Amino acid sequence: MSDIAALLTWTNIRFLLEGLGLTLIISALAIACSIVLGAVISIMRGSSSRLLRGFAIAYVELFKNTPLLLWIMFTFFVAQLPPLPAAVLAFTLFTAASVAEIVRGGLASVPAGQYEAARSQGFSAPQMYLYIILPRALRNMVPALLSQFVTTIKDTSYLWGAMALQELMGRGMILMNSYNSTVQIFAIFGLMALIYFVVCFTLSQIVRAYQRRLKGAR
Repeated sequence: MSDIAALLTWTNIRFLLEGLGLTLIISALAIACSIVLGAVISIMRGSSSRLLRGFAIAYVELFKNTPLLLWIMFTFFVAQLPPLPAAVLAFTLFTAASVAEIVRGGLASVPAGQYEAARSQGFSAPQMYLYIILPRALRNMVPALLSQFVTTIKDTSYLWGAMALQELMGRGMILMNSYNSTVQIFAIFGLMALIYFVVCFTLSQIVRAYQRRLKGAR
């Protein structure tokens, strides 16, 4: 117990929480950017232009069938971006493929009459999607987007091994190097697992609560 007590100091807890902060910043930026990019790709996929439709399909298939770690390595070692921009770009490019499918499902949930009404009022395609279709589709996409946010938070654990970025997992690994006791090392693993669990479980509960609210509204 004395070994664990020596580990659980405010300095160590703050060190891990600072890593969690970086994890959440990367995840939030990646999700925000991927929503924009994913929406564009989804709209392109529904375009009448074969070129735009083909590009959107190719993009989704490329990123859905290649590992995230590959794109992390690409942005960091090939594009040679600094660690934080490289991480955000890699996650954005990768996650946008999944978000595009989420957006496509959300757009399909909007009644066809809404599209026809927008066109009859003289809205251009960008105006129609921006002011009418996407806001209506968003409420149906929120649960899936929050679930994707949870996945992104967990996947940031790749960043320490790929580019030595000191997010939560990286901070935990650094902390392990300061302690020799097996009990302390397992305690650090347990503490990191607990932090991940609390954050992801909280977001999952928000998703479930929102889904119940949607069902109640219907």
